[in-house]
Amino acid sequence: MDKHLSEEDSDNIDWDTEDELEIQDTTFSSCRDLRTNGQYAISGDGEASSSSVPGQSTFIQKFLVMGFSEESIAKAIEQNGENSDLVLDALLTLKAIEDSPEEQPSASPHLEPCINSDDSSSEYNENFLDDVYDEDSWSSDSDYCTNSVKQCYVKEESSSLSEKEQTILFLANMGYPVEEVSIAMERCGPEASVSELTDFIYAAQMARAEDPYLPEDVKPKLNHGSGGYKKRKMFNQLCKSKKPRAIFDEETIRLPKPMIGFGVPTESVSAIVRRTIPEQAFGPPFFYYENVALAPKGVWDTISRFLYDIEPEFVDSKYFCATARKRGYIHNLPTENRFPLLPLPPRTINEALPLTKKWWPSWDPRTKLNCLQTAIGSARLTDRIRKAVEAFDGEPPMRVQKFVLDQCRKWNLVWVGRNKVAPLEPDEFEMLLGFPKNHTRGGGISRTDRYKSLGNSFQVDTVAYHLSVLKDMFPNGMNVLSLFSGIGGAEVALYRLGIQLNNVVSVEKSEVNRNIVRSWWEQTNQRGNLIDFDDVQQLNGDRLEQLIDSCGGFDLLIGGSPCNNLAGSNRVSRDGLEGKESSLFYDYVRILDLVKSIMSRQR
Repeated sequence: MDKHLSEEDSDNIDWDTEDELEIQDTTFSSCRDLRTNGQYAISGDGEASSSSVPGQSTFIQKFLVMGFSEESIAKAIEQNGENSDLVLDALLTLKAIEDSPEEQPSASPHLEPCINSDDSSSEYNENFLDDVYDEDSWSSDSDYCTNSVKQCYVKEESSSLSEKEQTILFLANMGYPVEEVSIAMERCGPEASVSELTDFIYAAQMARAEDPYLPEDVKPKLNHGSGGYKKRKMFNQLCKSKKPRAIFDEETIRLPKPMIGFGVPTESVSAIVRRTIPEQAFGPPFFYYENVALAPKGVWDTISRFLYDIEPEFVDSKYFCATARKRGYIHNLPTENRFPLLPLPPRTINEALPLTKKWWPSWDPRTKLNCLQTAIGSARLTDRIRKAVEAFDGEPPMRVQKFVLDQCRKWNLVWVGRNKVAPLEPDEFEMLLGFPKNHTRGGGISRTDRYKSLGNSFQVDTVAYHLSVLKDMFPNGMNVLSLFSGIGGAEVALYRLGIQLNNVVSVEKSEVNRNIVRSWWEQTNQRGNLIDFDDVQQLNGDRLEQLIDSCGGFDLLIGGSPCNNLAGSNRVSRDGLEGKESSLFYDYVRILDLVKSIMSRQR
């Protein structure tokens, strides 16, 4: 999934992802009719001229055609000279300030940091990044289409603009806010295609709309009236791959509130849960399947139908820890006599990260983090937030508070000093998700890979609560078939429950993740056998029969197939269970049926 960045960059997010950005509308405040700035004279009708250098008008015109006001351009040039990147960044910052209806303080002689007051600001949530779209989801044909459309569109606008400026102009004309486009380009990398940028921007809006902690009155209302939606629809139609794609209703499943499944340790259940497991679903083996709760409408009905019509259990991990993670689980495990892992993990931000309490402002009401994704906020963003807060004595005005809170919720930023926020560190990810410290560290694993691996993992405390019923059933240990193992969330959960792992067959495509699991296995002195494969399709009937013969059968089959084509963040190839990645769900079903059949014959 993380194909856009090959190395770390302190000014950019650490992965490719979809999730979402500092976003706002491109409408600017009106300006004075004339502003003189050094050598530059910019008139109110949009014409630019220079008294000394003929090329200066061209430099100014580049920004005028992007929709920036004349006064803003002059002010940005005054502070940054003729550096295009610095001027563009200053314009985006100034634009956000001018959007606010409140009068700006006159004491500050410099540009204030970006104060994003637009309700379309987006935010990472579980849709968005557990579920990152994949570069592979675009065929070579669609890439060709993407580039052709962009070239045809921008060549009529200005032949003097750089490639970056042409891309910004192209997407702005499609109806996307300029700042959203600029941030998306920063996050996705300079080589990102238009399709990836539009996916990234739209996913940000969708993610924030689903944020469980953002007040309803500030949630974005997706703007389909400006023409951007229609243009995007036409663009997507042009870029369709040749193979037919399944079409899904964009409405997601209606999830229960509160999302506590058949019960959680910290919330009382109004009624005793009674469910019927079909006879053909009885173990051995027990099975446990996981995926994102916010899948397209009908997806969970299909998953349930293929898994013996068992009712899904939808649970948000915010009831187990200090971060949200909405997931659906289908399993044939008992639901009585569950127990949580001890000690109970901290359930608020300040409990989980006590050093933040000293610096936490009274106007930041967050007690929980949003879903931990595979990306983090940039150093540039955190610096802008610092400047935004420092520009005022005492509490900043509401517009500044809103900007800061939007970005903190979006990127899971926490307060680490006076007026200073920072993204979570990998070891903090590990703690919040229930993994041991340094679980993903070392062995040549980059910081980028650590975030990516953790962002797509189980929340261990949640899964362990469901699996806890197995401890008394298997006092002598278990044999586990772990499909799509990731970084070993299932194995860690069983180990923390005190269940001995006799034999584990782990299937995981990522070599980085396989190395993490192998390292954990050795560091915890596991006495059983770990056998790993890199492809579920390697597990055919013959191979499974050999594995079952060697270990005496499986007691548990567990895993969650890729959610790339299910997540709301993937607007390009959100093909549901027919998508390239998420169709691997059917391999989970195939392997489960084969295991049950082979073990039934051998009994």
